Amino acid sequence: MSRAWGRLTLPGKVIFTLVPILIVLTAGLIVTIALLGGLILEILVANVGIVRFVAAVLILLLLAPPSAFIIIYMEMKIIALMNLRLGPDRVGPWGTLLSTVHGLKVLMKEDFTPTGADRIVFTWAPIVVFLSAVMGAMVIPFAPGLIAQDLNIGVLYFFAVGGLTVVGLLMAGWASFNKYSLLGGLRSAAQMVSYEIPLTLSVVGLLLLAGTMSLSQIVENQGPWFTDWYVFQQPLGFVIFFIAATAEANRTPFDLTEADSEIVAGFATEYSGMRFGFFFFAEYINVFIVSALIVTLFLGGWQAPFPFPEIALALDPGSLGIGLLIVAAIAPVVGTLLLAAPFYLLRSSTPWWQALIAGFLLFNVVAGGALFALAFIGLDFVSGLVWFLGKTYAFVFLFVWMRGTLPRIRIDQLMGFAWKWLLPASLLNLFVTAAALVVVDALGS
Repeated sequence: MSRAWGRLTLPGKVIFTLVPILIVLTAGLIVTIALLGGLILEILVANVGIVRFVAAVLILLLLAPPSAFIIIYMEMKIIALMNLRLGPDRVGPWGTLLSTVHGLKVLMKEDFTPTGADRIVFTWAPIVVFLSAVMGAMVIPFAPGLIAQDLNIGVLYFFAVGGLTVVGLLMAGWASFNKYSLLGGLRSAAQMVSYEIPLTLSVVGLLLLAGTMSLSQIVENQGPWFTDWYVFQQPLGFVIFFIAATAEANRTPFDLTEADSEIVAGFATEYSGMRFGFFFFAEYINVFIVSALIVTLFLGGWQAPFPFPEIALALDPGSLGIGLLIVAAIAPVVGTLLLAAPFYLLRSSTPWWQALIAGFLLFNVVAGGALFALAFIGLDFVSGLVWFLGKTYAFVFLFVWMRGTLPRIRIDQLMGFAWKWLLPASLLNLFVTAAALVVVDALGS
């Protein structure tokens, strides 16, 4: 038995180990559902709020790495094109899987703890940074009804949770037992505390106009026309928020916490393997979250720039009955044959089975596009999600563009800009907004 096990390849060992475990777990799950299914269902229904919260957290945790991979690919490809290079073009279609390979490569590297480091704090620091980024997404409304937790103090919650990032970076810098790491941690504390003040004050004027701290209500207030977006009512607040948010996300030109030309890699100098991967993912998730918050507060969130005419779908699946099932069964066959015919007839060298595969793939693309178009027209949350993601990734592109063009500033310029310029400008914006509201109320009465 040991000789046969030794002859197996690594994939064979993995399969022979996982398959029995999966069979046992599946059998246990089936028996549990059969015996206790009714009781479990009653418990879930009685605690539907907790179940919804846990499901939302799991979904956000599962979506965080793919979102980071998309932004990493954008950064590699866009900066390469800006430098007249091709960028990723080998792994996957147009190099789209290269960022995934980079992420897996980081996770497979040796996870090393330096001598003299505080092992517990050193391990928990990247987890704190990563979770603070993911927890911020809990109150972001991605579409009508598509929000993990709709708090009436959503803005306050976001800033409170976002402040945990500096705690994690300080933990990493102090626990690494490295002078460059400590400098990076102290820089992150100084930078984030300094820019947190104008970041928060820049939103207060908007909150005075909105009359609420619920992010969903703020989005609903910014419709139906783009002229109702708060960016036109709070232009100075928008500029201050964007600059301060760039510093909060440690993006160029404010990436002083990990300035590789000065302090090696700052707080992340001693990290490797999975723990470095948490920092790696958290940085790019922060870019997405900051972009999403800018869109939510100032650019209408899921709202379209102008109202589209209501289009009622005439097809009623309930009235079609068995006819709909017949059409759903026949359409893939007929569509595949029709789309395969050109590949087979126009090129005599193409085998019939290759033509069928090409026709089947092309049919799925066409059918998927048609279903997406119907969903975009008929379902508000689909169209809202498309508009929201389009605006958000436009800002992600802007952050990448800034990294490819702007030089890193000095630490004294960073701190002086926050205290000498952004803080007075944010206070001015707040006072002007409050005075304007008082004047408008006085004239209205």
